Amino acid sequence: MVLEAPAFRRSDWPPPGAQSAATRPEQAAEQLAELAAGAEPGTRLGTKDELRALCGVSVGTFNEALRLVQSRGLVTVRAGRVGGLFASHQSALVRLGNSMLAIDDDATSVADAVRIRDALEPLVVEDAVRHRAASDTEALRQGLERMRAAADALDANDFLRANWALHARIAEVSPSVLLRSFYLGLLELIGSHTLSVRSVDPAPPAEYMENRYRLHADLVAAIDEQDSRRALGLVRVHNAVTAPATAQATTPAAGAPPATARRR
Repeated sequence: MVLEAPAFRRSDWPPPGAQSAATRPEQAAEQLAELAAGAEPGTRLGTKDELRALCGVSVGTFNEALRLVQSRGLVTVRAGRVGGLFASHQSALVRLGNSMLAIDDDATSVADAVRIRDALEPLVVEDAVRHRAASDTEALRQGLERMRAAADALDANDFLRANWALHARIAEVSPSVLLRSFYLGLLELIGSHTLSVRSVDPAPPAEYMENRYRLHADLVAAIDEQDSRRALGLVRVHNAVTAPATAQATTPAAGAPPATARRR
């Protein structure tokens, strides 16, 4: 698990190996990001008109650039006589497999919680295979429906939370109070500190979410059929996505902007 500094610059945004020419909105977004990077959180950067003139772009191009920096939590927009664009408080970023979680605080604990949760996953799934009832299977299928809806809507935030809710419901099947409470506590810690998520997978978001949905649908089917070998094999595939990124935890590099809280 790697804790990373906020992605102020465009070179930090694409997945590794991606090479594409910057569009005019992206160029303007990088100018705005540079302004935000050099300002204290809460500092007024200027009005929309002032900053659009500084970037030298049209209204439409500027609005697209503004959407890009807002989606990365770098600036906020306030209305009113003294409104305009303001530098945002930045959150720590925790890499989780092919996603980046924006964390409000205590990111090291969140990274550790994800690592421990992954280690407990085989025990949780094995218990679910052995002890699932018809009502459990129905609840898991309802959880899949929420993931399906989020994937269809390309809502990465809701997709991740639906994913966690599904794993929580799988854990609730376990008759082990200790395992169940520990695992659910870890999920609650991770979820309560996660503000937003964005994919850093090179595949398009729709393809990434579809693949993850199919993996979880297969897992639910294996639990329903009480096929332990298949279910545990799917857990290994599931955790293999996160394993390379969860090997260590590091703080942002020296000179990187401080990682402080912001409100996905």
